Amino acid sequence: MGPARTSAYEVAVRSARESYAALPPGAPVRLAKKTSNLFRRRADTGAPRLDLSACRGVFDVDLEAGLARVGGLTTYEQLVDELLPHGVMPLVVPQLRTITIGGAVVGLGIESTSFRNGLPHESVVEMDVLTGTGEVVTATPDGEHADLFASMANSYGSLGYALGLVIELERTSPYVLLEHHRFTDLDEVMAAVGRIMATQEHDGRGVDFLDGVVFSAQESYLTLGRWSPATGGLRPSDYTGMEPYYRSIQHKRRDVLTAEDYLWRWDTDWFWCSRAFAAQVPAVRRLWPRRLRRSETYWKIMAFEQRHGWYAAYQQRRGRPPQERVIQDVEIPLDRTADFLRWFGREVPIEPVWLCPVRLRAGGGAGSPWPLYPMRAGEDYVNVGFWSAVDIPPGGSHGDTNRAIEDQVTALGGHKGLYSDAFYDEATFRELYGGDHLDVVKGRYDPGRRLPTLYDKAVRSG
Repeated sequence: MGPARTSAYEVAVRSARESYAALPPGAPVRLAKKTSNLFRRRADTGAPRLDLSACRGVFDVDLEAGLARVGGLTTYEQLVDELLPHGVMPLVVPQLRTITIGGAVVGLGIESTSFRNGLPHESVVEMDVLTGTGEVVTATPDGEHADLFASMANSYGSLGYALGLVIELERTSPYVLLEHHRFTDLDEVMAAVGRIMATQEHDGRGVDFLDGVVFSAQESYLTLGRWSPATGGLRPSDYTGMEPYYRSIQHKRRDVLTAEDYLWRWDTDWFWCSRAFAAQVPAVRRLWPRRLRRSETYWKIMAFEQRHGWYAAYQQRRGRPPQERVIQDVEIPLDRTADFLRWFGREVPIEPVWLCPVRLRAGGGAGSPWPLYPMRAGEDYVNVGFWSAVDIPPGGSHGDTNRAIEDQVTALGGHKGLYSDAFYDEATFRELYGGDHLDVVKGRYDPGRRLPTLYDKAVRSG
């Protein structure tokens, strides 16, 4: 039968409708959220915002069917807290606690199960969407609103907001056993990724999780994880303490984490970005409360700096050059990823970078089932994530490095996620992100243009 539409869920949907109806007629619609994992500069006009806070939580679970009905504003931290005690989790759990499932669906989350489970939107079987007209429609892959269902991925609120979703679940085990494999050649790394993606095995044993880190062209690691009912004779590690998880990769061959600690292994130090806040300096780390060693904390500090610019002004007084923020995740075809990494290592002074192999679950054909982010079905990709800032040299301009990366990604047949700054001209953007298709779907579900366009959201920071 699947998860039920409980009375609590119907109340949440009604609350969303009422919040929309209360907005000034014809005014642009913006979502009210306490947390964000976007890294675009956005102007705050002070206008009333859409409150979807009632659309949080797990409303019903059908363990036999392996499905759950969840609110679109539910963070993955809450999903894990509510689902893990049942021995299940979403098929893909993005690495930061405060990412919401609605945000991951419309903004393309990814994690180490993506080499076998694809992207979060691919495990959605039904969603209730609040459209630009104020109507709530139920979208499914093959129903009346199949066009909206296929177009929600990478739409970033330009077509509507996911109030509730029915998602597939995966059985879990208490522990995840890890192996860290070192490589000194980028082509060898990609060859190993290809073998594991093709078989979901390594040395005759199944692989449940796969990601990696590149510290330099001569030092890379793939981490292979397996569900396990026991610890494998190891003592479970805890990376909420003094040692950041990413440093353990360089000196541990094997490791074990509880299921929950594995899912949030990157969150404590925001991968490695906590070093920008001195949170990896031992003397500072000892004083930094564990409950505040979270990506959410670092994001708030960064957002404060963006608003006030105190640190930038301090650096300018010290004679330091201005900096360009380079925060991107890009999907590169597997057979071109080593080329991209070599180019990146030569041109962009950022290290380390994250590797996350991904293959769409939808099989067959050369096209894409997701028109706003047209990765090709049946092709292997590697997500490359890099998050830092670079100096702007004399004579250079803000955006030069990001534009160079965008050009290189396109030249290699890849795709760039849109959660951060983008610099495409409008014609190029339309070509890359389903422009003609998007026009048709937006005309059906937001004819009054109350929601920002995707280009406004991603490039104009509307």
